[in-house]
Amino acid sequence: MTTINRATTTESYEQIAQMANTIWREHYTSIIGNAQVDYMLEKFQSVEAIAEQIEGGYEYYTIAYDGKQVGYLSIRQEDDILFLSKIYILKPFRGKKIGQKAMQFIEARAKELECSQLQLTVNKNNTNSILAYERLGFEKVETLVIDIGNGFVMDDFRMEKNLD
Repeated sequence: MTTINRATTTESYEQIAQMANTIWREHYTSIIGNAQVDYMLEKFQSVEAIAEQIEGGYEYYTIAYDGKQVGYLSIRQEDDILFLSKIYILKPFRGKKIGQKAMQFIEARAKELECSQLQLTVNKNNTNSILAYERLGFEKVETLVIDIGNGFVMDDFRMEKNLD
């Protein structure tokens, strides 16, 4: 069984940071390299960074499967758009429809917030994730190259899904 709970405590931020460290190193090292993974984990997924993002309007959630923490997601409302900032599942738990349940949760949250669209960004070389998003009804709408500092960029597609 999959459960999704809002992260509101330092303990939950620590769990997310630990999962991010595992997931990002196994998934992104081959795409962007160790140095950028290290930089992005510190800049975006440290306990302090998560707390700052939450103060800035992001909502973080932990994802549990059969009582074990297996992933997390982050969203932020931007007018009538719900931006999916992060959705990550630990590798041993992929293929168990956990991501699908998380996306259903995100769509339900978007409707609660009266959003008409979901948006996300995804690394251009993250092929499996792009295919998964396309299967869920997202379409590529823009190419983005965003300078994140320290000589690194995020080379992404922006994808959208209209909610009717």
